[in-house]
This record gives sequence, structure tokens and C-alpha cells, in this order.
Amino acid sequence: MPSANAPYDPLDAQNLHNPYPVLAELRRTEPVFWHEGMASWMLTRHADCVRVLRDHGLFARDPRRTGGSVPEPSLSVQTLDPPQQNHVRSLFMTALRAQDLPAVEARARRLVASRLDALTRAGEFDVVAELAVPLSVAVVADLLGVEPPSYTEFAAVSDAIMQSMDGGLNPTLVEPGRIARQQLSELVDSWFTASSRPGLLARVRQMAPSADPHARLYVKNTARVMFQGGYSTMAAAIGNAVAVLLARPEALERMRDPALLATGVDELVRFDGPVQGTTRVAVRACRIGGVDVASGQKVVPLFAAANRDPAAFPGADRLVLERTPNPHLGYGWGPHSCVGTTVAQAGLRALVAALVEHPARLVAAGDGVRRRTATMRAFETLPAFLHR
Repeated sequence: MPSANAPYDPLDAQNLHNPYPVLAELRRTEPVFWHEGMASWMLTRHADCVRVLRDHGLFARDPRRTGGSVPEPSLSVQTLDPPQQNHVRSLFMTALRAQDLPAVEARARRLVASRLDALTRAGEFDVVAELAVPLSVAVVADLLGVEPPSYTEFAAVSDAIMQSMDGGLNPTLVEPGRIARQQLSELVDSWFTASSRPGLLARVRQMAPSADPHARLYVKNTARVMFQGGYSTMAAAIGNAVAVLLARPEALERMRDPALLATGVDELVRFDGPVQGTTRVAVRACRIGGVDVASGQKVVPLFAAANRDPAAFPGADRLVLERTPNPHLGYGWGPHSCVGTTVAQAGLRALVAALVEHPARLVAAGDGVRRRTATMRAFETLPAFLHR
């Protein structure tokens, strides 16, 4: 067992503010290092991260494959590995492709424009509470075809789930996360029994096998994961993107060019993305990045480090709005990539398009406060105002 512990604390105040210098130094000097606190190998190079995410035969997401267990409420498309996950993932992706995503994006754009009109008269406001949270809840609810829950109540439930992802660093976060998942599962159950609105959920209900109780469980749990994961990822991505644009107003101005909107939004996610990493377990002994990994050891691809790897992204520390191709890991990669990626990108495009079209200019009103979370990079508050 390795004894050295690399100098990386994701919850250190400086790393919460800007983790990229430390990660760059680790990528240069110790690209695969052992983290004692997380009892995991940490990967910082893009190629190593992609290898682990692609090779689900060697690196398991499902703990049961290496002798662990999964509580029933957590059995979803995000915990199952191929081929067990194939049917459920295909079900949701087929239903997603059947949705009118341009219409969802257009409605999101109108929502942002309306909120910007109201916020212009409000003086200083919090981008997270006033833009990121309501837009993310509304867009995911619109896609699924359900009545949006209360913004503030749902944000509290989602935050407890998001923070429980750091349970390896702080075990006290696990139980509140379990309770929050149960609350959200009850909400999703009500949608399956009562909601008749058109949308992704109605489509899934039509296609899902009704006789198989395991399949029904996986479908409901995946709907919960899609709602909460889509919301939390989008809200974090919006906060990060707005912070980057507040510091670089010329980038927002350049995205008036429709040709730069799609590639620019993708680049914002690469440059300062929401999801910082994920965990896999080695099914058998292997070697990665010059390091021997024992069977049963955890491996953590650090997306934040991979997305700034100059071997994959020339000028990795620069915001290049026209960057293409852009194989970033902002939403993961492979069979466990976020099923809400498409709608998250639509929400970000709607936000940026509304900001460039609005007559008032978004201006920073002070420093934002980062959430003290390791798995998701997000703002607690981000003050701004609209200047005419």
C-alpha cells in the first residue's frame, strides 16, 4: 500500500478558489498519485481519465462487482455498468431524442429574458439564487414534463444530495443525503402516478416494461437522478460560466456571433466545469500512468485536471471560444456520462443568448463565495447587477 500522500486538498480555501495551479503541478510531477484521505488513486491526465471512463470492463462503477453493495434507492443508470445498464440508458436516451429540445431552449431563453428585465430594476442580486437555480429547475422540469417544484425547497434537497457525494471526505454528509434522496424519490413517485403532461417522463412511461419490478425501480431511480443531477450540474455550470464571463466581458460580447455560441458554451464548461471527478474501482490488478493499481483499489479521474491538460487542449489555461474539437470531461465521459448533458448545454446557451441580447450589461458586484464541496465545483453566492 502506498504511503505517500500528495499535497492536494480539494476543500482547501485556495483550491476552492482556483484548483488549477496545484493540479497542473501534480500533472507535471506526479500525474497519478495516492490520496490517503480518499484512499484512492487520483488521475490528472486527460488520456488516463478517458481510459478509465471508457474501460468499464476493468474499472467498475457498480460496487457489487467488487464485493460491495448498493442500497436499492441508488440503483440507477449511473450505478449500473454495461451491459446491465444498457436497456435503461437506451430507454432514457431514446426518450430524450424524441423531445423538442429547441422549444425547451427557446422557453428557457424567454424565462431568462423575463428575469433579467425584473432584475434590472432590483439593483444588486445573487446570480445563483436569481438565475442559476430557477433556470435549472425550470428547464429540467420542462424537459421531463412535470410541474416545477418550489425553487428554494428543491435547492435544499439537491444540495444535501450533492454534498453527500463528498461522504468519503466527511461521513456526516451521508445520512442527510440519504434522507434527501428519499424525499426526492417520493416526489418522482408522484410524477409517475399523477403527471400526465407530455415530456420525457411520459415517453419513458410508455416504453418502460411494466411487468419487471427491477426495471421499474431502475427507471424511477434514473428519473430521480436525471432531475437532481441535471439540475445540480446545470446550476453549478451556470454559476461558473457567469463568473468567467463577469471576469471577461469581451468573451460575452464575442458570443453575439451565433457561430461562437455553441462552441463558446462548450468551452466555458471545459474551462471551469461543474463536476470535478468521479470514482471507479479496479476489477483486477492493472497499471495506469506508470503506477500499479491493485484489484479492489479506487481510482478517481479528476475532470478538473484533465480539462486543463495541454496534451489534449492546446492553450489549456486560456478561454478559446472557437475551440473545436473539445473533448472535455465537464459532464463525464462514456456510459456514465450525465444523461442530462444535452439539456444542460441548452440551458447554458439560453442563458448566454439572453445575456448578449439584453440591453443591460451584467457586471460583478463583488467576489463570489464558493461552496465547500469537492465533487461539484459551484458557487454559494455570486453577486452581480445589471448596468444600463
